[in-house]
Amino acid sequence: MSASWRVGSTGSSRRSSSTSRRRIAYSGNKLGGRLRLNDDQRGRLAAKGKALGRKLLEEVATLVTPDIILRWHRQLIARKWTYPRSKTGRPPVSAEIEKLVVRMAESNSRWGYDRIQGALANLGYKIAPNTVKRILKDHGIEPAPLRRGKTTWAQFLRTHWDTLAGADFFTTEIWTPVGLVTFYVFFVIQLKTRRVYLSTPTPNPDRVFMKQVALDVAAFDDSFIRGYSHLIIDRDSKYTTAFREILKENGVDVIPIPPKYPNCNPHAERFVRSLKEECLDRMILFGRNALERALREYRLHYLRERNHQGADNTLLESLPNDVGGPRVECRERLGGLLRYYHRSAA
Repeated sequence: MSASWRVGSTGSSRRSSSTSRRRIAYSGNKLGGRLRLNDDQRGRLAAKGKALGRKLLEEVATLVTPDIILRWHRQLIARKWTYPRSKTGRPPVSAEIEKLVVRMAESNSRWGYDRIQGALANLGYKIAPNTVKRILKDHGIEPAPLRRGKTTWAQFLRTHWDTLAGADFFTTEIWTPVGLVTFYVFFVIQLKTRRVYLSTPTPNPDRVFMKQVALDVAAFDDSFIRGYSHLIIDRDSKYTTAFREILKENGVDVIPIPPKYPNCNPHAERFVRSLKEECLDRMILFGRNALERALREYRLHYLRERNHQGADNTLLESLPNDVGGPRVECRERLGGLLRYYHRSAA
């Protein structure tokens, strides 16, 4: 088929008519299936069709009906006189103001709509209290009277950071004369200092074991969390009533995290991951003594030889003889599994 088509007269008798000799031509499109025209092509065809009129179009149009061509013409006229409509009502609040409203409400549980509006006015932002109300509602934040009695987890951590510790268990498989046995280790980590207490491994963390570790970490003057106010734990049934009572008697409140929310005790979770990835998962342990040695060596490495990103990428404890020496030496633990480079005074 030719690359052009025509809408025109269809008989020799019609060619004699002066008006019927006018043709509507379109060139440059190959016809394959249904013909599709863009707006520019429709406009040119509509303009020619309007000049011919409906009666003549019925005689000469073969690809589209006269009604379609005339409808295109009406659409072109309507488009000419259609202007963008300006939005009515108040202008929208900027994203910056919206973020500030949410930030102030989340950080200040007692601030109501008027208080937040005043704080924004101090910063040069003028909005109505109802706008503050709408923003908080859109973000699912309750009014001040309902927020007032609630403390977020982030606020709780900031308030008790200096006297807050986290506790948890981890397990390790050990080869024994009777085969693989699962051993449990209870540990406590001080959130601010990252220092860690590790219990003796046991295959049976029963009531007696839990009572003993509670005494060890809180009951004596030199206990690990003596003077701490809160201990974060999960809802494991191994935390017995006696365990909680001993901590309570020594001024430590037990804070259980919500079910299935390990991220509420992230420092403890991160310690277990580091211990296993850097040490235990890379060892085959034979007997309890091998596990106790591995834990003892890793704890020293963790405190004195491992940089902590959460503590400005520094060591938790620096040794005096590691400062200022001419020679760089490597200290190895567990057969080179753990390494630390330092300067030797010799």
